[in-house]
Amino acid sequence: MKKYNISVLLLVFFALQLSAQVGSRDNKADKDYDRFAYIDAIKTYERMFERGYKSPDMLLKLANAYYFSGDLENAAKYYKELFASETIVTPECYYRFAQSLKSIKEYKKADEMMAKFNKENGNDLRAKLARTQRDYLTVIKKNSGRYAIENAGINSKYSDYGSSYYNDNLVFTSARDTGTFVKRMDPWTGEGFTNLYQSTIDSDGLLTNVRRAFKDLNTKFHESTPVFTKDAKTVYFTRNNYNDGKRGKDTKETTLLKIYKATLNGEKWENVTELPFNSDNYSVAHPALSFDGKTLYFASDMPGTLGQSDLYKVKINEDGTYGTPENLGKGINTEGRETFPFITEKNELYFASDGHPGLGGMDVFVSKARQDGSFREVLNVGEPLNSPKDDFGLLFDNKSKIGYVTSNRDGGLGGDDIYKVKENRPIEYPCEQFLGGKVTDVETNQLIANAKVSLYDSSYQLLKSATTDVKGVFDFGEVECEAKYYIKTEKEAYNTDEVATTIAGNTGKTHVPVAIEKTLKKVTVGDDIAKVFGIKIIYFDLNKSDIRNDAALELSKILDVMMQNPTIKIDIRSHTDSRNTAMYNWKLSERRAASTKAWLIQNGIDELRLTAKGYGESQLVNKCADGVECTEEEHQANRRSEFVIISIK
Repeated sequence: MKKYNISVLLLVFFALQLSAQVGSRDNKADKDYDRFAYIDAIKTYERMFERGYKSPDMLLKLANAYYFSGDLENAAKYYKELFASETIVTPECYYRFAQSLKSIKEYKKADEMMAKFNKENGNDLRAKLARTQRDYLTVIKKNSGRYAIENAGINSKYSDYGSSYYNDNLVFTSARDTGTFVKRMDPWTGEGFTNLYQSTIDSDGLLTNVRRAFKDLNTKFHESTPVFTKDAKTVYFTRNNYNDGKRGKDTKETTLLKIYKATLNGEKWENVTELPFNSDNYSVAHPALSFDGKTLYFASDMPGTLGQSDLYKVKINEDGTYGTPENLGKGINTEGRETFPFITEKNELYFASDGHPGLGGMDVFVSKARQDGSFREVLNVGEPLNSPKDDFGLLFDNKSKIGYVTSNRDGGLGGDDIYKVKENRPIEYPCEQFLGGKVTDVETNQLIANAKVSLYDSSYQLLKSATTDVKGVFDFGEVECEAKYYIKTEKEAYNTDEVATTIAGNTGKTHVPVAIEKTLKKVTVGDDIAKVFGIKIIYFDLNKSDIRNDAALELSKILDVMMQNPTIKIDIRSHTDSRNTAMYNWKLSERRAASTKAWLIQNGIDELRLTAKGYGESQLVNKCADGVECTEEEHQANRRSEFVIISIK
């Protein structure tokens, strides 16, 4: 016979509800420096683009630069150019492009990019979990057998659930018939309205001596899922939107759920008040306290909820006020139902969910909190605590290794029953990894303090930010094993940098060195502009001196540097490989130097600012001298031009 599960209906907040019938800026050279000795790399790339010189790498850098600085309109411009080049891009590019397109109200195109992003990353968390945890039954089997489970001894033919420790007693929720003259029935459940009961816990963890509890808290509607402070003088509990004889309703004339607080005065519970983040228009239920009593966890479908119900936490201030409720996020919550939280003294969060892969219905899961308050990978606690039916509301004592769980599994007495559980072995958590690193100057290798370092997940969602200390060190704390992350580094007078890292699958710490480059580069006499600016070698074809298309792209960078710094004079030095005679190679290099000089003059550089000389094969950069067998690639490394600064006024 199918059991009517009153408490699981409460998970989605309607069975126990009562119906009406019932960035950054452009960097400028410091005035203390010679302004003619600095080169603005980003602006140079942009000017190159305006002259028609493009490459996918350059477009990506420009688009990302504007995106990082918050100039989404310009970011959209360069992402469009990047995508028009039909270059293969990462999923993050689809996301950034979509966000940029929205800024210029191209919503249709933005939706297309988001569709591609979702195809790469998964749009539904449950679908993502199903894809990434295809072997979830193997994982559950590994965690199974950890508990012994038996009927707790206090169940009725009605629903019994939602337990909490209270001194040496267990307080729980029940819809049982207390034998009163008039029994009010909830038409939604077919059972009586739930009230709070308590039972004595014996030395073996079994329950005896059931009695009605806390008449000051029970009303004619539903009360459930209490939690008590350590001194047993304050209780938080779930109740219908009803207090002081007044019943609240939402816009649809439905009475929802709220969390209330009461304090003990002698033997009487007084000052029953609802918590300030309750609302007539959404439900808040199932409170749980952190071990130190400073944080309250609960379930709700308040605005911002990802699924049917999510888990939240809120800070309890010393003066008794509350912070702003925080959604525990996608690592815990899914588009399904997450509810009935409980957190141990080891900061292990147990909860029930039908969104994470399980055995059927609601399963109990656990996730260990990190030092920063975020949670690690969610684990199914396995059989026999979990079953093909609904299992939820785990309460557990780490010292005695005894706890209680609610289930509507086969063989029970009522709609829901409370079971005693005994832990035989602890949960086996996967590897623990910590992520940190050091930020340095790419040219000087000096440590960089006060750099902003941000951590993003594989879907490019911001996880956390940090600032480097005086030694350039940053620490993100614990991260997921075998996960991919992106680290973005920002510092005034430096180019924004982004590196990807994949965390190892074994316990340890991942160290990521980050070297960032100054936006404005200082050059001096004797420097090769190509090396300082990171310009690729200007190559020539065998036996030829004409400027190749790829060489023209690189020469345009030299051209821009000289135009932006009109006092710089350079010496063009051209070289050949060792093939052919030394005289032939010298003449060939002379022609190459001359053609390079002519190209720069033709594009606007004064001839007086240029000298050019050929060196033939006299300055090879590798072993490929006469008679040495080399590959074509090795020979090509010698066919190059250099651009050495000979004067800066």
